[in-house]
Amino acid sequence: MQFTKAEGYGLHGVIFLAEQPEGKVTPLSEISEAQKVPEKFLAKIFQNLTKAGLIKSQRGVKGGFAIARPPDKITVREVLESIQGPYYFTKCLEDESVCDRIETCSIRKLIGLAQERVLNLFEKHTIADLVLWEKQMSA
Repeated sequence: MQFTKAEGYGLHGVIFLAEQPEGKVTPLSEISEAQKVPEKFLAKIFQNLTKAGLIKSQRGVKGGFAIARPPDKITVREVLESIQGPYYFTKCLEDESVCDRIETCSIRKLIGLAQERVLNLFEKHTIADLVLWEKQMSA
């Protein structure tokens, strides 16, 4: 498993918004510059995050983005899956029809266990956790 650029940029963007004062609307250009992410790419990522209700957008001269829920109520899994869709380590975990060894494949069983643990970890941790860890690491 490897994070895509979109997932990494999306997580960093949400963390950035979570660090802003409550209710502050931050222009996309400011987020893009601070996170060193191409603005057009970030705009596309933020569209998905907005549709998922994780961030909110405001149009107009004073437009931009803000976090839509408290950071401790947004899981890492929600952010990642709003960007890329549901996580599957292998195609057969998503669609059993792609393999005729589903019932007897020990590899599928192992990968399924790994996937379950990773998704549980992503579900357990919130954006608030990531904000805290960033502060600890930069101190």
